[in-house]
Amino acid sequence: MIRAIVTDIEGTTSDIRFVHNVLFPYARQHLAAFIRENQDNAEVAAALNAVRIEAELPEADLATITEILFSFMDQDRKSTGLKALQGMIWRAGYVNGSFTGHLYPDVLPALKAWQQQGIKLYVYSSGSIAAQKLLFGYSDEGDITGLFSGYFDTHVGAKREVNAYHTIAAEIGLPADQLLFLSDIYQELDAAAEAGWQTLQLIRGDADNQSRHRQVNNFSQINPESI
Repeated sequence: MIRAIVTDIEGTTSDIRFVHNVLFPYARQHLAAFIRENQDNAEVAAALNAVRIEAELPEADLATITEILFSFMDQDRKSTGLKALQGMIWRAGYVNGSFTGHLYPDVLPALKAWQQQGIKLYVYSSGSIAAQKLLFGYSDEGDITGLFSGYFDTHVGAKREVNAYHTIAAEIGLPADQLLFLSDIYQELDAAAEAGWQTLQLIRGDADNQSRHRQVNNFSQINPESI
């Protein structure tokens, strides 16, 4: 019996093109000015120091850190420090109405139905928790953050690491076999399955022939009672 569902964002609840064509360019455009103007803010300073540690350059000045961050962006690196800074920059874009968080139209009805069935809902994404809350708080459908019981990011581990799913299960407080993970990436689902989770792969386009997981095309095809 599924008692909690944990969902990915990019390619699952939201079009990956929104992230790559809207969010990433916005963060890149505003990065240098943002960290220059906010470097003394405690949250920004902590993220910059995390990048210094990750780059193994503890004494790096702001110009060097900026170039490192641009290189991380070019690599699409899952850097916790970068993700935190991107989330802070995106906040301004959401608040001033530059964009809203994309949701596939089949997502919200399913989330509401599952919550009404007593299933707890969570998010696990490589984007920071702050960025996750912004996307769902300023979504195409308005603020839907009230549907979720919690959020997880790379602080619990990378999404292709089995231990991350053990950690999430422990924090949720349910047996792994009562947890369902939704993602478009089969390697992430492999890790979740190895940790004992139930899995479903969201495929918005062609079938993934490399995957061993059950595939569905949208949230309306998911029936937690039959898993």
